[in-house]
Amino acid sequence: MDIFSVLKVALTFICLIVREFACNVNAQMMDCLESDREALVDFRKGLIDPGNRLSTWQGTNCCQWQGIICDGRTGAVVTVDLHNPHPPNVGKVLQDSIPSDSSAGDRYGFWNLSGKLRPSLTALKSLRHLDLSFNSFIGIPIPSFFDSWENLQYLNLSNAGFSGVIPPNLGNLTSLQYLDVTDYDLHVLSAENLDWVTGLVSLKYLAMSGVNLSVVGSNWAGQLNKLPHLTELHLYSCLLSGSIASPISVNFTSLAVVDLSFNRFNSRFPAWLANISSLVSLDVSFSSLNVGRFPHAFSELPNLRFLKLVDTFNKARCSKIFTGSWKKIEVLDLSFNRLYGKLPASLGNMTSLTYLSLYWNDIQGRIPSSIGKLCNLKYLSLRFNNLTGKIPEFLGGTVNCTSETPFPSLEVLVLSSNQLVGQLPNWLGSLKNLAVLDLEYNSLQGPIPSLGNLKKLVVLKLAENELNELSNLSSLQILDLAENALNGTIPASFINLKAMAQVQRVNHYLFFGMSATHYYEESFTANLKNQFQTFTKTLSILTSLDLSGNNLDGKIPEELMKLTGLMVLNLSGNNFTGQIPESVSELKQLLSLDLSSNKLSGPIPPSISSLSFLGYLNLSNNNLSGEIPYKGQITTFDAPSFAGNPALCGAPLDVNCIVTNSDNKTRRPNKNDGNNGFIDKWFYLSIGLGFAAGILVPFLVLAIRGSWSYAYFLLVDKTVEKILYLARKAAMHCRNHRRFRV
Repeated sequence: MDIFSVLKVALTFICLIVREFACNVNAQMMDCLESDREALVDFRKGLIDPGNRLSTWQGTNCCQWQGIICDGRTGAVVTVDLHNPHPPNVGKVLQDSIPSDSSAGDRYGFWNLSGKLRPSLTALKSLRHLDLSFNSFIGIPIPSFFDSWENLQYLNLSNAGFSGVIPPNLGNLTSLQYLDVTDYDLHVLSAENLDWVTGLVSLKYLAMSGVNLSVVGSNWAGQLNKLPHLTELHLYSCLLSGSIASPISVNFTSLAVVDLSFNRFNSRFPAWLANISSLVSLDVSFSSLNVGRFPHAFSELPNLRFLKLVDTFNKARCSKIFTGSWKKIEVLDLSFNRLYGKLPASLGNMTSLTYLSLYWNDIQGRIPSSIGKLCNLKYLSLRFNNLTGKIPEFLGGTVNCTSETPFPSLEVLVLSSNQLVGQLPNWLGSLKNLAVLDLEYNSLQGPIPSLGNLKKLVVLKLAENELNELSNLSSLQILDLAENALNGTIPASFINLKAMAQVQRVNHYLFFGMSATHYYEESFTANLKNQFQTFTKTLSILTSLDLSGNNLDGKIPEELMKLTGLMVLNLSGNNFTGQIPESVSELKQLLSLDLSSNKLSGPIPPSISSLSFLGYLNLSNNNLSGEIPYKGQITTFDAPSFAGNPALCGAPLDVNCIVTNSDNKTRRPNKNDGNNGFIDKWFYLSIGLGFAAGILVPFLVLAIRGSWSYAYFLLVDKTVEKILYLARKAAMHCRNHRRFRV
């Protein structure tokens, strides 16, 4: 292309931008039609607006109102966009602070519109775009008058609280290109059939996820096949069942995105889906579709970038799956299947991969070094397989990457629950973007390589191996080194775990896939209030340190108590000695503390009772002594939390403490001491109750019987007068007596 062609294209682009800007300016300056303004004013009367979002709906020019766009030439309203500007966390994650006193619903509920949808909106004859998504029109059906706009191209009613049957007359919207009635409340909306969809001859985007389609029959695919322009189809969790009837002639020439996941077809996989050449993304996970033999046609689809077939077929040999071109594949998820055999070296040819999950299969053999060619890989999970041998020390193909290090983009590496052996390779320490490293439940040995350069590492899970050294990691929030062969003392350098020294209030997600719409979700289980609680979506606000089941010894270092953001601390099953640090009270965020099965001695520090969030405490099987500081949060724990410490006494144990008398003689309380204390308490309580009764009962009686009240107070008055008279007489007698003596 010569310079003049480039300039021509650039000039055309600039002209289009200027024209669009001019049109928008004209639309704002143009006065709207009087009939449109009146229609909007009447429509607003039916709405409840707690956030006062429609405060700009004043004056004569409705083109300047919030959410309203007019045609720049005629002044007619063409867009009514009243979607919730702060929707809940559905499909997309809000990167904001999580307040402790409000739920996700509270955060966006203030912005919800609710109330009634008045038919006056049908007066907007030029309307092309209507968006009411993520509001709260709870309990009302989608209005049947929505079929009135013959020019309507965009209709978004998703997650707006509508219920009932979708009106079939929506099929009259022949100009409609985008229809979204997604219902993440699941199955409140329903459709009796999809015959009406065939009338949407211009439709390109159809989303009905969460809508109850259980009675539409098996010919729904044939009905959708009549939409020649359909590009995206989203039918996630729609209760679709039975076989998927094959259209007589597949007419999905434009279909690019298909989501049929989480349904219950309980039938064989429709082979025609693998022959749609325009297909870019397909997800049929957890839909009870039996693929049988893997459709190798997928590997030859020229545009396929996203494929999720989780829990869809019985058996397939790895060597056959990873042959073929797979030219553009970016996301491949074949988890929860029965893949078997070895991973072939040809896996390294899928160089566009950013996400690969083969979780929970029956893959054997070694990890091929050719995976080093996957320079764009961000997520790799091979957990729960039968992989053996060492993690490759050298990765082939890294010369193809722009970076000199392997996996320059890798953020998540999960190889747990296999049979891997040997030492950890040094290249793990060069994965500068790594956030999650999970190698637990293998037979890995030796030292942990230097991971100090992994500034983004948040989760490190190496439990149930035979590793014997620690690392210095400043960004780590979850460190799980349980059941290894670590020995010696905890180094003072643990104070460098800076992410554990601060409270985590922000949820961060690792996004993958097309348009970053899918995110990695790790899980972590902690014992809270004697129940195992799993953290998933809120994992990034958790900080945890688990060094249990090793051979660590010495004192629990004071530096550990400076990790004030810790929520879970497990040092059980080691050989720690000395006392529990008094500064344990600095760990104010602790939810779970386990120091059991060590050799700790001395008293339990009273300050531990101030840990107000503590839901699980285990100090059993140590050499602790003295009286349990049974107050504050400690009173919520039972005897098993303190068992196995022979020198401990006091509640909640059935061991009484030694009492010191005033003459410094000591004695053990006898069995009657507890009863005497009980009697004393009731004695003093009875005195107080008797005093109160003596005061209150007469007043209550007098208040009820007015005549008694009059007689009582008359008697009191006479008694007081008599006392005063006697007092005056005694005083006069004293004065006269003194005068007589003088």
